This record gives sequence, C-alpha cells and structure tokens, in this order.
Amino acid sequence: MVNNSLFDNRVLWAAVLAWAIAQISKTIYEVIRERRLLLGRLVSSGGMPSSHSALVTGLATATARIVGIGSPEFAIAAVLAGIVMYDAAGVRRAVSIQARILNQMIDEAFQGRPFAEKRLRELIGHTPFQVFVGGLLGVCIGLLMTV
Repeated sequence: MVNNSLFDNRVLWAAVLAWAIAQISKTIYEVIRERRLLLGRLVSSGGMPSSHSALVTGLATATARIVGIGSPEFAIAAVLAGIVMYDAAGVRRAVSIQARILNQMIDEAFQGRPFAEKRLRELIGHTPFQVFVGGLLGVCIGLLMTV
C-alpha cells in the first residue's frame, strides 16, 4: 500500500530534520565561538556544519534506504548531493573569500572617510571540513529516520 500523506514521507522529513539540526547546531556553535546569540544564523548560509550538505545527504540516505540504491530516485538524490556539496565547498567558498578581500580593500581605501555602501556578505560558502561534517550529519539523520 502506497502512503500518499506528506506527513508520513520519511525521505522528506529526513532531509528537513537534517537541515534544521544543522542550522540549530550552527547557531549554538556561533554562541560558543562568539559569546553572543545571533538568531540570523538559524536561516543563514555558510558556517559549521553545512546545512546544505546535511539536507542533501539526509535526502539521499533516506531515499537509498526506502527505495534502494539501484533506483532512479536515489540516482537523482545522489547526483543532487554531489552538485550541492561541490558548490558549497568550491564556488560558494570562492565567493566568500573574494567578498572578504573586497571588503578589506574597501576598508583600506576609505579608511577614516565615510563609505555609504553595504559590505559584502563574507560567510556564504564552506570549508571542505564543514561540508564533510554536514554530510555526516545528514547520513546519520537519514539512517535514523528510516529505521
């Protein structure tokens, strides 16, 4: 019997729960590191662990457990996970580094003079370790949600 209830979709809930736990963990990590609560971390990108990686590995792991690793659904989830994790540690990390350098250049160029433009967001991407930890979290949640 096929269950068509959104609330019973363990694959979806594994992905969402992995993302939520990663975002909450990221916020707690920042509280410990910065000694202040930044509620914006609950919905922001970048930082430790990667919530993008947690979400897609939770999705892929739960999909593998529910429909099998030979299924087209798992193939789609695995390819999506690879792309997202590569992007988080590659392209988005490069953007973060460039933003940090540009902000530093602007600070140095306008030192002592007012500058009205907004600073670029520097925390966008992830280090490979942050992606790995997020991925590991997602695998664990995907396994737990499909027991």
